[in-house]
Amino acid sequence: MYTSEPVVRERIVSPDRPVAGRLLAQRTLFAGPSAEAPDELYAVVVRGVMVRERNRVILDGHAAVHTNTFFGRFPASYWQRWTSATSVDVGAVVSGSGLLRIMASDSDGTPRTIATHRVTDAHSEPVELPVAIDKFIDGGALWLELETTTAGMTVEQVRWSVGRTRARRATAVVICTYNRADDCLATLQTLASDPEVADELSAVYVIDQGTDAVESREAFPAVRDALGASLRYIRQPNFGGAGGFTRGIYEAVRNETIDRVNLLLMDDDIRLEPDTVTRLRALADRADEPILVGGQMLNLLHPDQLHVGAETTDLSILRAGLPVDDALAEADVTEEQQEIRVDAAYNAWWTCLIPSEVVQAIGYPLPVFFQWDDIEYGLRARGAGFPTVTLPGAGVWHADFTWKNWDDWSRYFSFRNSLITSALHSDFDRRRIVDHLAKQLTEAIVSMRYGLAALIIRAVEDFLRGPDVLLDGGAETSAVVRKLWAQYPETANHPAFAVPGVPSVDMPKSSDAGTPSMLKAVLAKRIIWQLLRKSRGTAAISAADANWWHVSLFTTAVVTDPSQEGVRVRRFDRDTMLDLTRRGGSVLWRLMREGEQVRGQFRARLPELTDRDTWTRLFESE
Repeated sequence: MYTSEPVVRERIVSPDRPVAGRLLAQRTLFAGPSAEAPDELYAVVVRGVMVRERNRVILDGHAAVHTNTFFGRFPASYWQRWTSATSVDVGAVVSGSGLLRIMASDSDGTPRTIATHRVTDAHSEPVELPVAIDKFIDGGALWLELETTTAGMTVEQVRWSVGRTRARRATAVVICTYNRADDCLATLQTLASDPEVADELSAVYVIDQGTDAVESREAFPAVRDALGASLRYIRQPNFGGAGGFTRGIYEAVRNETIDRVNLLLMDDDIRLEPDTVTRLRALADRADEPILVGGQMLNLLHPDQLHVGAETTDLSILRAGLPVDDALAEADVTEEQQEIRVDAAYNAWWTCLIPSEVVQAIGYPLPVFFQWDDIEYGLRARGAGFPTVTLPGAGVWHADFTWKNWDDWSRYFSFRNSLITSALHSDFDRRRIVDHLAKQLTEAIVSMRYGLAALIIRAVEDFLRGPDVLLDGGAETSAVVRKLWAQYPETANHPAFAVPGVPSVDMPKSSDAGTPSMLKAVLAKRIIWQLLRKSRGTAAISAADANWWHVSLFTTAVVTDPSQEGVRVRRFDRDTMLDLTRRGGSVLWRLMREGEQVRGQFRARLPELTDRDTWTRLFESE
C-alpha cells in the first residue's frame, strides 16, 4: 500500500516580496547556491576588485561589474510576448558611491543603455528604476551594470518586480525519486536553504518510489523541520517517472484548497538554483493565459554549458530533443546568450511548471512508466491551446546527456512511447516511421547490440497490442523488459582492467576513420562480411568511435560505455543476427499493416487513459 503524510488543508496566500502589490519576477544574485556553480553565470568583473556574496556585491574604487550573464539577465522578450506587463521595476539597496546602469540588448545582441542612476555617499539607500518592457518582441534582455570611481559601493537586494493583475496561484513542488536518496535530499536542502523561495511554497511533494528511502537519511529530519508543514512525503511502488510525477499532481490538485495551483515538477538529481522557482512561477502567474513554463538544462559535469535553449520533435522519425530554429544548443553561456526569442514545443520535466488549469482541461499524464511522458504531455497541452515557454535564465543543472548510456533497458520505453506519442499527435506517417525503425534495427544488429535490437522489436510488438499495454502503469512491463535485456551478454558492463574472455594484449585500440560517404553501400558490405565471417578479430573501441560502420568490422569489439565507467563486449553471433532480422522484419511489416488501426485505438482511449480514475486505480492497486 502507498503511504502519505496527513494532508494539511489550509488556504495559502503568498505575499509578494519585497514590494506590496507587486510581483517579484526575479532576483539578481551575484553567486550561485553552491561552490560548484560558476560565478560567471551570475556576474562578471570588467575591471577592478569585486567581493561577491549570494545577495550582494561589494566594489572597490575604480571597479566595474555587469550581470549580462545566464542568471543575471531579465528575459524581457519573453515577458513582452507572454504577459501584458509594460514595465519592470529594478529595485536595490545601495551604499557608497557609484553608477547603476540598466542595459538592454536587441535581438541581434547589440547593447543599449536604458536607465542610469548615480549615488554619492549613500547609506543603505533604496534605489528604484522603472524600465519599459518594449522593443523586445523578437528578442533581447535587460541586465545591470555597476561602476565606481574613487570610492567603493555595495549593491544588495536587487529585485525585479512587475505590477500584479490577479491573485497569485499557490505553488506545489513535485519531486519524483527512485533510489537516489542522497541526490533528492540535496535538492530538498538547497530548496530549504533559501527561505525567500521556500516560504512561498504551499507544498513540496516528494514521491519516493525506491527501496532506498529518502527518509532513511540522517539529514532528512532537519530538512523536514526546515520545510515544515509544506513537506508531503509519500511512499509508493515504482510507477516510473510518469507515475511519480502524476502522483504529486494528483495529490496537489486534490489537497490544495484554492482554485488554481502551479504544479512545479523537478527531477530528484538536479542541482537546483532556487531563484528558478521564483522566475517560473512569476511568468506563469503574470501570463494573460495559462502557459506551461519550463526551466533550461545546464550540464552538471560542465556547468557553464547550456544543453538546449528550447526543444521540439520530429514525430515522423520518433525524435525528440531537437533544438528549435535559432536556439542555442550545447553552448558555453559564459560566452554567448540566447538573444532571439524562440518558442518551445514542450519542456522536459527536469524542471517544468504546469498550471492546474491545464490538468483540468487535458487530464493527467499517460501511464507510460517513463520516457516521453513529458513530451507527450507538452504536445497534448499545446494541441489544447496551452503553449510551453522555455524561459532563459531559469535553469537547473542536470546530468550531461552525452555522458549517459542510452544503450540500456530503458530504450524499450523510448521506442514504444515515441510510437504512442506519434500516433496521438502526428499524421503517423507509417512509411517514414517504419523506414526509421528499420534503420535503427539494422544498425543495432550489425553493430552487435543484440539486446537493443530485441528491445526495439518488443517495443513495436507492445505498441501493436494497443492501449491495454498501459493498464499496469508499466511496473510489470519494466520487470519483463529488464529480464529480456539481461539475456544478451553484450548489455553487461565490465571494468576495463578485467574484460571477460579477452586478454589485454588482444585488445588493440582501433579508431574510426570517419563517416563513410556511401552509408547504404557500406551497410550492405558490412552485413555481407558478417554473414561470410570475414570480420577482423578483436579491437578496443572508444565511445566516440563506436559507430556501427566501425564496430561491425570486428568479430569482437570491446566498446567503452558513454558513462566512462566500464566497457561492453560485443561478439558477433550469426544465429542471433538472423533471428533478430527475421523477427524485426515481421513486426515492422505488421506495423505497416496494422498501425493505422492501433493509432485509432490510442486516440479513442486517450481520455480514459489520462483520467483521474485510471490513476486512482493504479495508486490503490498496490
